[in-house]
Amino acid sequence: MADIRRIDVTQPPGPRMSRAVIHGDRVFLAGLTAADTSQDVQGQTRQILERIDHYLAEAGTSKSNLLTANLWIKDMALFRDMNAVWNDWVDPRNPPVRACVRADLARPEVLVEIMVSAAK
Repeated sequence: MADIRRIDVTQPPGPRMSRAVIHGDRVFLAGLTAADTSQDVQGQTRQILERIDHYLAEAGTSKSNLLTANLWIKDMALFRDMNAVWNDWVDPRNPPVRACVRADLARPEVLVEIMVSAAK
């Protein structure tokens, strides 16, 4: 069985989880949110995508190797603005499969959360 490597393991009082898990040639990222939730949906989305780039690089891969993306958005009225940032960021030659749904997120100021997986 392939080794499992965990990156940025969090501790209580927040949720106990890993921000990224590498197993074999696959990388799984936790659902990520923006650190500065005072920003609008475009600002929050940019922050999240920067965090995704960071964790993918730490795991030895990049957005060009994305396999899946799950996006949760607080209000579908924000979809166009969020999606514009996503479309500018994603590798146009290698887009992942993707789902985007409206959801009640963990805190009211969080407008978007994104979770991805990638190949190495």
